[in-house]
Amino acid sequence: MTRPSNLLLRLLPAPVRGLLASVLLALNTVIGVALMMPPALFKLILPLLPVRRLCDRTLNAIAAGWVAFNNGWIAALNPQVWDVQGMDGLHERGWYLVSPNHQTWVDILVLQRVFHGRIPFLKFFLKRELMWVPVIGLAWWALDFPFMKRGRNASSQADDLETTRKACERFKTIPTTVINFVEGTRFSAAKQQEQNSPYEHLLKPKVGALSMALATMGDQFEAMLDVTLAYPEGTPSFWDLLCGRCGSVVVRVQQRPIPAELVGGNPMADKRLRAGISMWIKRQWTDKDEVLKGLLPPR
Repeated sequence: MTRPSNLLLRLLPAPVRGLLASVLLALNTVIGVALMMPPALFKLILPLLPVRRLCDRTLNAIAAGWVAFNNGWIAALNPQVWDVQGMDGLHERGWYLVSPNHQTWVDILVLQRVFHGRIPFLKFFLKRELMWVPVIGLAWWALDFPFMKRGRNASSQADDLETTRKACERFKTIPTTVINFVEGTRFSAAKQQEQNSPYEHLLKPKVGALSMALATMGDQFEAMLDVTLAYPEGTPSFWDLLCGRCGSVVVRVQQRPIPAELVGGNPMADKRLRAGISMWIKRQWTDKDEVLKGLLPPR
């Protein structure tokens, strides 16, 4: 049964709903970042392990509150029941590596909603330039998101490996989920054709950042969560989500053990290790493409 408040929201014109959701998201973000600053600065000034643990727990609790508030307005504006499977056995005290396909910025809010309260707060590998994004860049910094150069030369790769090592060392003190979009960018038919991708619904995977996560923290991850995201009624834009026009959402989660031989080492220097990780992900991508074929209408 639809709540009266939700019904009232649905009667508003879509642009009005979008504007309302934008204001709520902006206010939630500004308030959340403001609350994060004291514990973030405190752990910067006093980098002692007990202090860091307390501050990190506080920061993650604030971030979880930010997600919970967003989940509220998303559910109110997009009342469709989401089809989510594969969540059994997950818990908030674990360490996970999440590998989803990527189609739209909506993916991030979908992942945060379905995993909220089920696993630790999601942390992303980000381009270093995103550190300077107003307001939200401060939140990413406070939460110790790894900022990567993602360069092609040996020096940049070495810097990225060291950055990841430092970030993952901090992640070992508190349950953490590391998420990596291995496609590197959002899927589109044009990009798929440009890449000559062998997959119908996916771009070719890139395993650089994921390899570094396995190198620095692979022995601590309980499992990889192989996530397949599908939007059977069409891929929504972020504005569609804000306006309550997201449509149906399908999420399939498969827990995969991480092969011991792919953990540790230096994937930047060890070509055999990097090739092994690449083959492991490509097999997953083949399976994921078959799942998407069953969830989406023919192209």
